[in-house]
Amino acid sequence: MLDHAEPQQRQRSRPSRPQRTGGGLAEDAVLRAARAAGRAAAAADRDRRLAPGVVTALKEAGVARHFVPRRWGGREGGFADLITATALIAGQCPSAAWCGMLWAAHGRYAARLPEEGQRELWGKGPDTLIAAALAPPAGAARPVPGGWLLEGRWECVSGVDFSQWVLLAAPVDDAPVEAGATPAGPVQAAAWVLAVPRSEVIVHDTWRSTGLRGTGSNSVEVRGVFVPDRRACPLGDVLAAVVEPGASPARQASAHLAGGAMFCATALGAARLALRSWARWATTPPAGRPAALGDPAVQRVLARSAGEIDAVALLLERVGASADAEPTASRVEAVNRRDAAVAAELLVEAVERLFRAGGVHARDDTSEVQRAWRDTHTAAAHGALRLDAAAGAYAAWGEGEWSAPMPWEPR
Repeated sequence: MLDHAEPQQRQRSRPSRPQRTGGGLAEDAVLRAARAAGRAAAAADRDRRLAPGVVTALKEAGVARHFVPRRWGGREGGFADLITATALIAGQCPSAAWCGMLWAAHGRYAARLPEEGQRELWGKGPDTLIAAALAPPAGAARPVPGGWLLEGRWECVSGVDFSQWVLLAAPVDDAPVEAGATPAGPVQAAAWVLAVPRSEVIVHDTWRSTGLRGTGSNSVEVRGVFVPDRRACPLGDVLAAVVEPGASPARQASAHLAGGAMFCATALGAARLALRSWARWATTPPAGRPAALGDPAVQRVLARSAGEIDAVALLLERVGASADAEPTASRVEAVNRRDAAVAAELLVEAVERLFRAGGVHARDDTSEVQRAWRDTHTAAAHGALRLDAAAGAYAAWGEGEWSAPMPWEPR
């Protein structure tokens, strides 16, 4: 498990290096990306976009190619590696981690396109940055000869300013199918995912969120763009698990298997950032007074929040390991969704406690605590981390399981 010390300067009591991120991501490059993101974090929050140098560092770390199929030069990496790297980068700049994680995830989704469509995205190399807006579907896709006519507007497209392609989910238009139209799949699919070049997308500067401001999650618009069949597939095919013996977990997994944990990894890094900054304040004595950490009440805040943050790290570590080991198991998906949603709530509680106990320091607009507080709340509010949806899925899976021995019971 990666600790929450800074990559630049680790405390003496901590390991000299973080846990390896494995073969899927370049460990040294991930650390360099984290450092670069940390140096530019305040500017990203102010400017509502990442610095170009940070984007370059993320590409060099291997985020774009992480889930890309090997036949295109990608790594088909694992979920655990990405969760670990995302949390590390988020400990310096949550916005950079969020974009990097999504660029990786969208490569996994694009791998469900027809092979010729994949070739168009990755034929010249696996480091293509892909933005996406998949949930909820928006706009409209109308079948026409050879493909689709797409138009509409989509919100919250993270990292779109730096992306070369955009995946957009759209419901099928109710208009009659034109004569000769032969879409590559059943037209009755409720919604389709279509890959559109960034040059054919209009970006609207709409992202003024409370947190994760540096993600530049602006709205995009498409006006009557033709998308050939080779760059389209049903949304259900992108989101569902696909059993493919011998294939990597990323090739087989559903969107829900580790999706919540990947989003939660950014919140974990943001919470670590809040804890680190808060602890510096608590251990620094003001002029003529003892440090705040001498107060037993402040000590309880530190112990409880740090314990909750470390507990979340363990939960996400388990999610990543189980997703890599059993990518198509419904049991694993249900438990992982539960764990990610519960973890998000724990992080919000931990950071809220730190913020309230941080006094004026935590509320200052230059404080890392308030920025991390905003970022944690924003990341944890993502739909993939909603506890009610995760609880429903977990209860539905477990309905017929509770009469059997539990994993911790003797058999």
